[in-house]
Amino acid sequence: MSETHATIAPGEPVFPPGRYGRRREPGRRRPLLPALVAVVLLAVLGLAATKLYRQYGDPDYRAQVITYTGITDSRVVVDFRVTVPPGGSATCLLRARAHDGAEVGHVETTVTAAAGQRHVTAQREVPTTARPFIGEVLRCRPAA
Repeated sequence: MSETHATIAPGEPVFPPGRYGRRREPGRRRPLLPALVAVVLLAVLGLAATKLYRQYGDPDYRAQVITYTGITDSRVVVDFRVTVPPGGSATCLLRARAHDGAEVGHVETTVTAAAGQRHVTAQREVPTTARPFIGEVLRCRPAA
């Protein structure tokens, strides 16, 4: 019966054979495949994020609620301001919510800026199915 003994350098740790699995050989490189997969995945996610931002996150269409008034059991009047490209128009979704946060009404409306103007101030009534607590602008997008 012959035994193989490896020469162990002084100060090098000694591990029991078979206890910690197979050790890597010094100088051996890891495969390139996981790195390539990660790069491709990041590129695909970047393209998807860019597409979604262009589709849903257009910074040229920003809305701000000025005030909401005229609250009754069946409506709220929302005054709001929309920033659009000069002379452009936007379709905005307005929503009314009850005190508990439930949506009680919504309406979609289109606003148009005068030639050369970037800001449109508008007032719209949002019909509701119950008494609203707040009126808000959810989003604005380019008018179709």
